Amino acid sequence: MSEKQHKAEHRNRPSGEAFRAFMGGGWAPRSSGLPELTEAARYAARRRAAVSAAHPGVRVVVPAGGLKIRSNDTDYVFRPHSAFANLTGLGADREPDAVLVLEPRVTGDGEPDGHDAVLYFYPLADRDTEEFFADSRVGEFWVGPRPTLASAEAELGVATRHLDELPDALAKDAGPGGLGLLVVRDADREVAALVDQVRGQAGLTTDEASVSAAQEQDQELARLLSTQRLVKDDWEVRQMVEAVEVTAVAFDAVVAELPEAVRRGRGERWVEGVFGLHARHAGNGVGYDSIAAAGEHATTLHWIRNTGELREGELLLLDAGVETDSLYTADVTRTVPVDGTFSPAQRKVYEAVLEAQEAGLAAARPGNRFKDVHAAAIEVIARHLLEWGLLPEGVTLEQTLDAEEGQFHRRWMVHGTSHHLGIDVHDCALALREDYVEAELREGMVLTVEPGLYFKSDDLLVPEELRGIGVRIEDDVVITADGNRNLSAMLPRTADEVEAWVRAGGSRPV
Repeated sequence: MSEKQHKAEHRNRPSGEAFRAFMGGGWAPRSSGLPELTEAARYAARRRAAVSAAHPGVRVVVPAGGLKIRSNDTDYVFRPHSAFANLTGLGADREPDAVLVLEPRVTGDGEPDGHDAVLYFYPLADRDTEEFFADSRVGEFWVGPRPTLASAEAELGVATRHLDELPDALAKDAGPGGLGLLVVRDADREVAALVDQVRGQAGLTTDEASVSAAQEQDQELARLLSTQRLVKDDWEVRQMVEAVEVTAVAFDAVVAELPEAVRRGRGERWVEGVFGLHARHAGNGVGYDSIAAAGEHATTLHWIRNTGELREGELLLLDAGVETDSLYTADVTRTVPVDGTFSPAQRKVYEAVLEAQEAGLAAARPGNRFKDVHAAAIEVIARHLLEWGLLPEGVTLEQTLDAEEGQFHRRWMVHGTSHHLGIDVHDCALALREDYVEAELREGMVLTVEPGLYFKSDDLLVPEELRGIGVRIEDDVVITADGNRNLSAMLPRTADEVEAWVRAGGSRPV
């Protein structure tokens, strides 16, 4: 539930009956029509069925989370917890403080028989209530109309209840001889605390050991919900396609604005702003803080300050993705010469990274393991570094690739080559190693492939001509039955294509 602060009240809040009657009257009737069940909700029901099958006779609690304070009395833009969005079909900024509960059903013989989904939230208040005009968190005057219980039920295909009913609903039939209770703990601390309280009062937890065991079971629930997203369904893949397509348009816009970014100064901010404008217009916004790293800044992997200049003769590394209204995000990187021409040293590094990426892309196919993508790409990176004389004297390619005694190449590429992508930019992060890194790739998985090389300006182990050059190339792929489909292949990748793209002001060849 929402973070709260106790502070002085500085607003005048009229409370007279005449004022309240005046505020509540004279409005046109609200529409009585109900929305149709959304496509997102139909797919969410299938995902809930998998969760239900894994937890017979257990009440499963999945909060959306609440508003987070940015500073004083202003909040960050709300984004629901990924598990909640995945299991309800609600995206964008909906619905703060809501809680999805999978309520166990039983047969006539008392045996578990699946679950009913119930959404608890703050519905639209009547106009004759103080909430209507006075509540800055949920009041219609302040945040706009909220869904009614009936409209949310029609839209999502779940039962709906007022959030005030949640405590009693969680406590009902809970206990050693009744229902178990699980919660996604990190989604909402207040809801997690409420679940802990119910467990204690119902006798589900009686000492420190049982409390610890219950919280471990909560962690297993969170892990299952994360792991369940490893393979995307058809609807999720379509969301990823949309996210990448609008991201490509935003990249075009950035390339078109490179001369202006140079002219204005503080060009990294201009690049960030141009991309953010397109992200916010085409979707929910950016899926993560954009990395707009020019020159030496490109050698810092997560450079998000974006305070630097863009200069002709240098490179711009842009790592950015649009998050759609459904909350699925792209994650694409292109490294481009600001003036449209790679220097010989820049091209040398760029083409080595591109070769590594091609190897990683080729390895991203069913039957291979996730870690094979990195292994294929990093072998190319290591070979180039060896050929350039950068590895320690006497070290062979096999020695540097040795996971225990080698890895000298990681000085210049310290990160992995790939991660799962979806409703989170680093999706499925709670999955166990055997289900993620060691697992076989399967049709429907969505991955990034993103090798890079980063030569810091103060690195005395590299030739001066390479210092200050950072290059990363990243594409988003969906695993298919016989390989993969590069969702971001519409963006130029070869050095010649990238130069032509910049010189054409962001226009791609048809």
